[in-house]
Amino acid sequence: MKTVAVLGTFDTKGKELKYIKECIEEQGLKTLCINTGVFEPVVEPDISSAEVAAAVGADINAIVEKRDRATATEVLSKGTEKLIPQLYAEGKFDGIISIGGSGGTALATPAMRQLPLGVPKVMVSTMASGDVSPYVGTSDIVMIPSVVDAEGLNDISKVIFSNAANAVVGMVQNRKEIESDGKPLLAATMFGVTTPCVKAAEDYLHEQGYDVLVFHATGTGGKCMEALIDQGFIKGVLDLTTTEWCDEVVGGVLNAGPDRLTAAGKNGIPQVVSVGALDMVNFGPMDTVPAQFKDRNLYKHNPTVTLMRTTADELKSIGHEIASRLADATGKTTLILPLKGVSMIDVEGQPFYDAEADKALFDTLRTELEGSNVEIVELDTDINDKEFAVAAAKKLISLL
Repeated sequence: MKTVAVLGTFDTKGKELKYIKECIEEQGLKTLCINTGVFEPVVEPDISSAEVAAAVGADINAIVEKRDRATATEVLSKGTEKLIPQLYAEGKFDGIISIGGSGGTALATPAMRQLPLGVPKVMVSTMASGDVSPYVGTSDIVMIPSVVDAEGLNDISKVIFSNAANAVVGMVQNRKEIESDGKPLLAATMFGVTTPCVKAAEDYLHEQGYDVLVFHATGTGGKCMEALIDQGFIKGVLDLTTTEWCDEVVGGVLNAGPDRLTAAGKNGIPQVVSVGALDMVNFGPMDTVPAQFKDRNLYKHNPTVTLMRTTADELKSIGHEIASRLADATGKTTLILPLKGVSMIDVEGQPFYDAEADKALFDTLRTELEGSNVEIVELDTDINDKEFAVAAAKKLISLL
């Protein structure tokens, strides 16, 4: 019989969690109740908060005596983050569900993120209608808006809670085990302005018997790719669109953090890297562009996205960040440079064409990677030329 872990504060949210537990059990599944509350639980859990705290060497009684909610939340969150994956590895549950406001969500989701991709994870939250990236991260947590506060049982909350319970039950009961077709799984990065390149490379790789996961380089995409590489899913990387570094260095809205371009290198995964869309920093609508950038070369990509052309000085800094990470790679690494343009709008006659700025980028990469184990290949084409795309794909195959 399948089991769903019901995680939450069984002191303050006890009756709500009990309702979810009953909804799950009505469907014929077992539950494993894990308490992250500090005080007396409404329902006796299967795993107490004392056990959760003990997972990180803490004493629940000492926490109770302090009556400090922030400390309690921090300790129990860390304990849950450590204990939940252990319980899953021991076969104690098949899926997990939790409910909460901002505190409960911040407490439960770090533990959910530690579970493998594909394990059903449902979070009913008051925070689910806003920016959920701090809670979901690069995982596959399903966030369900609670609509009303996740407090009390009423005609609205019962509908939401029962739907959430049915959702996790359905995922657990009908989870499909996907058998690998044996094809090596590759990762590639793409942006709208590098789409022709990545599509052509993807087509070539498919013809050669490879499967390709394409990640949109919008911050989250880069983070997800790095996470999957770390988890061992990816055998080779065609990182042609490294534009997230523009936003990281200059201050745009689509950065992927300082760990971008590190997973393949530290795991020894073969990678072919390029400079796709390093001509642009991303902002929201035109009126959201910071005041200090108002006089820059701006391009309205669509009503919600404004692009800003990177300068030579900015590209030197971006090139430095990329070079430092590639130089640390432990696996086979090739940097491939398109000398006639790094995006669809960075070619002669287009609004972001700036050969001098691009030269500053190329020169920085050449200089800082001199003497490293990184191979540099230069092609006298723009990045979206089919010749460039196929050359990049062939190079990755040779590294594999």
